[in-house]
Amino acid sequence: MISYKDAYKKVLDLSQDFGNEQVSLQKVMGRILAEDIIADRNFPPFNRATKDGIAINYDAIEKGLTTFKIEGVLAAGMPSQQLKDSDNCIEIMTGAVVPNDADTVVMYEHLIIENGSATLTKNPTRGQDIHLNGSDQKKGDLVLEKHSAISAAEIGVLAAVGKASISVRTLPKVAIVSTGNELVEVEEMPLPHQIRKSNIHTLFAALSQEGIAPNKLHLPDEKDHIKKTLDNTLKEHNAVLLSGGVSKGKFDFIPQVLDELGVEKIFHGVFQRPGKPFWFGIQRETKTVVFSFPGNPVSTFANYNVYFRDWLKRSLGVPLPKIDVILKEAVAVKGDLTLLLRAKIAFNQGHLIASLVKENGSGDLCSLVDTDGFIVLEPRSNTYEVGELVPFVPTRDLL
Repeated sequence: MISYKDAYKKVLDLSQDFGNEQVSLQKVMGRILAEDIIADRNFPPFNRATKDGIAINYDAIEKGLTTFKIEGVLAAGMPSQQLKDSDNCIEIMTGAVVPNDADTVVMYEHLIIENGSATLTKNPTRGQDIHLNGSDQKKGDLVLEKHSAISAAEIGVLAAVGKASISVRTLPKVAIVSTGNELVEVEEMPLPHQIRKSNIHTLFAALSQEGIAPNKLHLPDEKDHIKKTLDNTLKEHNAVLLSGGVSKGKFDFIPQVLDELGVEKIFHGVFQRPGKPFWFGIQRETKTVVFSFPGNPVSTFANYNVYFRDWLKRSLGVPLPKIDVILKEAVAVKGDLTLLLRAKIAFNQGHLIASLVKENGSGDLCSLVDTDGFIVLEPRSNTYEVGELVPFVPTRDLL
């Protein structure tokens, strides 16, 4: 048995580099950049009109002109035009290239258009409603940093700089394995002594949010079958996540099988609740890491979010966020166990306030529906007081 802090450190110490791969722009959502992205031209690449109206040379206004003869119409996508007479104007649409000798755009709402001329109803200021060439970024500027997570905003930038194919961090190949003779398929009606599989579906959904499509396996409580299947699974994956069969029961074969398969035990058992029997190790030959979680649903869920997700982030080069929340109620944590307490988060004047979720132990799957994450409270002699800042591990998007 080791402490929560030691277990967490040992897990992160075995983070790995899975390399990089090229992915098309259409499939890059949610991935992690493996390259710096440089602007291949100015942003914007020309003086761009930001309103529909007319383009003029402001010097004409300073000469006292308020009515301008319209020389033509300039739409977005048309090549740049030149004013034939600096006292005239060109009608211009949003996104169009401002003529070289024009420096101001006046929107239609401040004009009267009649008889081929535009008359001002409100005086403009020089340079208004023009998005200047290179005012956002210059050619050669860094626009996206390596190790950034790619969202819809980043995809827009990637498209703008012509990146049809992007180098991203390669995701690990992951297998999720449930064990237990008591488990039946979701569509089956369980007998009185059976339950439907849930952990494997929870893990599958959680991994899907990370962009990982894991392989799913279920193993009965039969040692030879477990050993044969895990032997192949360890060879084919970078990480294996098991649920169940890791405690001290007579049918908990996982630790013994892993040892026989040459998986080095890093630790078995953590001074924490829930998830105390957590087993973690690595098969050095294949570099496959094994997260073997207790079978209770909250134990599996907590250990996945606390340990595996940060291991994955560290492996992909993503910074690990530190989130603190304010306790809404006092909590005493005595003894030697770090508590991973289910919490509901509320916002109060910009602060995250955590209240404990009513729950009925580590088997209470339904309590996770009300859970936004886990507050992490290490044992200490004095009580954690109302208003105290404590570490928080989110399990869902808080917004």
